[in-house]
Amino acid sequence: MIKTSKTIVIGVVLLLALLIIVWSIHRIAPAWVEQQRNTLTGTAPQRVSDRARRLHQGLLVADLHGDSLLWGRDLGEMSDRGHLDLPRMRLGNLAIEVFSIVSKTPRGLNIHRNTGDSDDITPLSIVQGLPPRTWFSLPARVIYHANRLQDLAANPANRFRLLTSRADVSEFLKQRRKDPSITAGLLSIEGAHALDGRIEILDEFFDAGIRMVGLAHFFDNAVGGSAHGIKKGGLTPFGRRVIRRMEQRGMIVDLAHSSDKLINDVLAMARRPVVVSHTGARSVCNSPRNLTDDQLRRIAAAGGLIGVGFWPQATCGRGVAAIVRSLHYVSKLVGINHVVLGSDFDGAVPVPFDVTGLAQLTQGLLNAGFNESEIQNIMGVNLLRFFAEYLP
Repeated sequence: MIKTSKTIVIGVVLLLALLIIVWSIHRIAPAWVEQQRNTLTGTAPQRVSDRARRLHQGLLVADLHGDSLLWGRDLGEMSDRGHLDLPRMRLGNLAIEVFSIVSKTPRGLNIHRNTGDSDDITPLSIVQGLPPRTWFSLPARVIYHANRLQDLAANPANRFRLLTSRADVSEFLKQRRKDPSITAGLLSIEGAHALDGRIEILDEFFDAGIRMVGLAHFFDNAVGGSAHGIKKGGLTPFGRRVIRRMEQRGMIVDLAHSSDKLINDVLAMARRPVVVSHTGARSVCNSPRNLTDDQLRRIAAAGGLIGVGFWPQATCGRGVAAIVRSLHYVSKLVGINHVVLGSDFDGAVPVPFDVTGLAQLTQGLLNAGFNESEIQNIMGVNLLRFFAEYLP
């Protein structure tokens, strides 16, 4: 009897220890990982003048790319980690964020050559406590994160709207004029590998509220080549079907991370303007992550947008001045109406400031000689105009 009791006690203790370990992994590991990835560059903050602060508070600021959904945080609550959440959006006067869903990234990630044979997002999803259906299904993972943003919008306390149509944009602007604390988001996916090679998944994503699709991420997929893949090929026959279906549904094509051949093929067949959500100019920062002058011109000539990134591999610098240098170059090359912000907040990259520091960029643009109308366009009007015209 005594032996049996000891066995039971030992079993209970071991079970409790296992539960504590699981709880610790679930609570601590994701936060630790994010603290290592979503950092600041450590550069001195840009001083913000009274004029720049007043101007910034009067802007409608919009950003074309952020990966905040990846990290499992409650975006309705202010956090001391990462770059962006809704309370910090309000502090930084960011009205609209495009929330991109990252569904898969290979181990040993780099900007030159990656295969799609491994995945770092699967273990992250498990330790974050995502439902088992998401562990090994990329479409399920995307739908799960899309539903998270929908739930965020469904809670009135968050004062947050999900943009899925031109009518949503119009209604959001009316509401924001009455209450400037209201923010909004649009759903995107980063990499069409999440379609699992099935065109019908695109319709499921549309029904989940997704309105933008990045064709490639860090490896080649069934749609086409990545700038960081092995073959770096062009648009596949399946990829052509995806583009046509996206255009029929009013979904926006994003060419960030796409190979040169994929960019050329898409521009040759697209009937609607495309965007590059987060990138840089290769003439400013010679990196395979960035675009050539010819690519930038062709995208703008077709009515598209270029989102200039904030991280060092996009700008070849670590401060506000480096971002402004790229914004200046691209705007002079293709015209002010085609340049927007493409921060890559929470994209496992260092940036000079979190979202609360966006007024530093307004100051930087003033310092560089941009007038107030040009600043309004870059900081948000261009993106808002694009959504108002090209969403369903």
